[in-house]
Amino acid sequence: MRLQHPFIRLPFTFDHQRLSEEASQFSQNQWMPHPTGLKGNSAIALISSGGGNNNSFEGEKKATAQLDQSPYIQQVLGSFGEVLSRSRLMKLDARSEVTLHVDFNYHWFSRVRIHIPVITNPKIIFHCAEQQLHMQAGECWIFDSWRRHNVVNPSNQDRVHLVIDTCGSSRFWNMVEAVADLPVSKIEAQAQYLPFRPNKKPVLRTEKFASSPVMPPGECQALIEDLIKDFKANENNDQTLVSLYVKLLNNFARDWRELWLLHGHRPEAILHYRNLIEHTRKQLHPNIRALTTASNDIGVNPIFVQRVLNAALVPEASLL
Repeated sequence: MRLQHPFIRLPFTFDHQRLSEEASQFSQNQWMPHPTGLKGNSAIALISSGGGNNNSFEGEKKATAQLDQSPYIQQVLGSFGEVLSRSRLMKLDARSEVTLHVDFNYHWFSRVRIHIPVITNPKIIFHCAEQQLHMQAGECWIFDSWRRHNVVNPSNQDRVHLVIDTCGSSRFWNMVEAVADLPVSKIEAQAQYLPFRPNKKPVLRTEKFASSPVMPPGECQALIEDLIKDFKANENNDQTLVSLYVKLLNNFARDWRELWLLHGHRPEAILHYRNLIEHTRKQLHPNIRALTTASNDIGVNPIFVQRVLNAALVPEASLL
C-alpha cells in the first residue's frame, strides 16, 4: 500500500519481553520457510487461510493453533480493533537479509502491514526508498510497501517481528493521518502502552472474504486505471508501446465487464473468464520490463499479472 512517507510511527507500545517469551515457545521446526525459499527468512502463522500453516492470501482467515498458545499476542492483535488479515511472527536469521523488493500483488494494493519488533538488535536496519530505520523492540510502525524496501541483519542475533496485515477502517486511517507528520519523539511521548492482562481473551475479527470469486468490474477498472496512470507518467517509456498497453488493459476491463454482466458468478462462465485472461496474457510484451512504472521503476507486466490477471478469478470450486 502507498503511504505519504516511507515509515510512519504509530502511537502504541507493547511489552516486548512478554512478546519475546511467547515467540520463544515455538521450536525450530515450527517456523515455516519463506514461500520463495529466501534464505534466513521464516515465519510462524498466527492468522492464516483456514487457520493452517500456509502462506496463502486467499480464503477465510482464521486463528491458528500457534495463536491460541499466545495470549498476549492475541491481546496485541485485538488492541487495534481492526479486521485482521494474514498475520504472523517473522524471523530474520542472524547475518541474513530480506532482499530488495516491492510488494505489488493484489493483496498489497489495499492492505498495510503493521510491524512490532519483538526481538531485535540496533544493527538491524530496515530500508524503504531513500530512508533507513532501526525499529526498536515494542514500537509500532507501518511502511510504504509500494516503494523498494529491504531489511539487513548483520548482527549475531535473530530478529523477530510481529507483523499484522489489515486494510484498516476509517478510524485506523484517521489515526495514521493524525500522526503521519509528527516528529517521532512526540509520537513516542504520547504512545499508549498495552500491558499483558492475564485471563483477558479478546474477540478477534478476521477477514472472511479476501476477494470476490469473480473480480467486480468496477474494481478491475480501478486497478487498471491506477496502473495506466503510473506507467504513462514514466517519460522513459516507449510511447508507442504505452499506447498499445493503454488499449490492451482498457480492452480487458471492458470485456471483463461485459462477461460479468452476462454471467456474474455462475459456474458456466468460468471458461469465458479464463479465455479472456489467457488471451490478454498472450498479448503482453515478452520483456517484463518493456514498460515500467514512474513511481518505483517496476515492470508493468508483473504488476498487471499479479494484481489483475491472477486475482480476477478464483478457483472454480469457489464459484456459486
